[in-house]
Amino acid sequence: MHYKSLYPPLPAYKDQNVHDFIFSAPAQGEQPDDKDLLIDPLALKKWTKGQFRERVLDCTTALVMPVAQGGLGLTQEGEMVAIMSTNCLEYITLVHSLLRAAIPFALIPASSTAFELQHLFRTSEATRLFVHPSLLPQALEVSQQVGIAEDRIYILEGRVEGRKNLAGAIAEVRKRQVPRVPSRPVTRDTLAYLVFSSGTSGLPKAVMISQRNVLASLIQVAVAAGIEPANPILEKIQPVNLGFLPIYHTYGLHYVCIRPVWMVLPTVVIPKWNADTVLELIPKYRISVLSLTPPAMLQLVNHRRIRETDLSSVVLTGSGAAHLPPKLARTFKSMLKNAESVGEGYGMSEMTISGTRTAPSTFGGPKPGSSGILLPGIEAKIVRDDGTLAGSNEPGELWLRGDNVALGYWRNEKATKETFVDGWVHTGDRFRVDSDQHFFFVERTKDILKVSGAQVSPTEIENVLLAQPDKLILDVTVAGVSGGRTSDEKVPRAWIVLSDEGKQRGADAVVQALHTWIQKNLSKYKWLRGGIEVVDEIPKNPTGKVLRRVLQDRYEQQQAGKERAKL
Repeated sequence: MHYKSLYPPLPAYKDQNVHDFIFSAPAQGEQPDDKDLLIDPLALKKWTKGQFRERVLDCTTALVMPVAQGGLGLTQEGEMVAIMSTNCLEYITLVHSLLRAAIPFALIPASSTAFELQHLFRTSEATRLFVHPSLLPQALEVSQQVGIAEDRIYILEGRVEGRKNLAGAIAEVRKRQVPRVPSRPVTRDTLAYLVFSSGTSGLPKAVMISQRNVLASLIQVAVAAGIEPANPILEKIQPVNLGFLPIYHTYGLHYVCIRPVWMVLPTVVIPKWNADTVLELIPKYRISVLSLTPPAMLQLVNHRRIRETDLSSVVLTGSGAAHLPPKLARTFKSMLKNAESVGEGYGMSEMTISGTRTAPSTFGGPKPGSSGILLPGIEAKIVRDDGTLAGSNEPGELWLRGDNVALGYWRNEKATKETFVDGWVHTGDRFRVDSDQHFFFVERTKDILKVSGAQVSPTEIENVLLAQPDKLILDVTVAGVSGGRTSDEKVPRAWIVLSDEGKQRGADAVVQALHTWIQKNLSKYKWLRGGIEVVDEIPKNPTGKVLRRVLQDRYEQQQAGKERAKL
């Protein structure tokens, strides 16, 4: 079927530099300049709304002024600024300054290996690099190989002897009282940034997000907020956001870096996820807005200190970046006395950030297991394998269309034509939609297995394993491995992480208990014919997406080794 958002349509809007839109927002005028905006609890540093605005204005000037005038000499044509860092306040400064200057930037994952960096730098065609001091050695090693000049590598936060840094450049233009440059006008297709797809299969692709895409995503939030009922608790307190999501990922870029500035939402920024740190900061800073990923939520739920930590300040919470198992959402919700629900939306970099959001009470409220309803201005199709439209509650591939659909993949025409077709993003994810237009994730199209001619969903098997009542496992993933009736048929195999209860019972006993549970609750063709393996952890990328391919490859290599040993 073809669906249109239940929300009112987006109002007409003109192309505008994102910086101008953000800093002319109603919240900017309503909130005083001395209101705390960005807080670094580890460095004991904070910037008010006014201080941050002034810093962005001076930083933009420092970026584009010629070196002879104290600037860094970036040109507004032909540049691609790579940013490689964990979260820090200057990361946010640099992003907003580059948006103001309309100079595109590439978000480089801080966890990248040397091999990955070569691909990321070459794909983005980076001309400059801002890097965190802790990541400088590996960045320098690779930057020489890909041709980024030594004098175009800068320190993002802090200082390194002999290298220019962002704070020093800002201080220099202030010292010289260099006149501030204006924001640069943009067009419909002005590139804002490149963000790399997760790369769960093949090498990551660089998604092109325009300034208009970012603008559309903010207007979607504004339209939705305009008809959703206000949260009575948030109206009485000062909301505070916790920013651990990596800014180099779409989710973190918008929820830590862009939206909090637009909304003037005080945000406590930490370099990266750490469950112990998060549990200390929630009561200390009275965190009320907590955006999570499923792995982060799982760690909190199973943390030894979760029951003794005061979580009463948490009012809004939700999950993104990967599918949220309903049981995990229910368990976490039970620990929060002031959160009405654990929200979940569906997003992807190709949609700037998201396509759905948790349904508000205006539209009946959230449903367990649902990824929500379409954002304002979004259309969707659920498409069968033969290209026809699926019916209500019938699974099919999700296609999405709207103003937040990305421009395509940078320097990759083939992939662009395959994914972006006549304005529609072919997501590669299977969904079903109920009669109330709630969207329910079924599976990644590429992850679905065909066993004896029938489709098998790894996600379904994972959810059944997690529902085993003895709480024997903390985490699980299921994927296809060799062992089917034909050479190309894959059979399901599970990799599990034992809970304390599971460790006490013993691996062999847990494996047998899970096999019995699966055989009791699922049809025979869904049984784990590929076996169950106990592992210390499930490999995931920094945003929480499971890297099934790592486990599959390791298994196949082990099997190949056994076959060779027999010869």
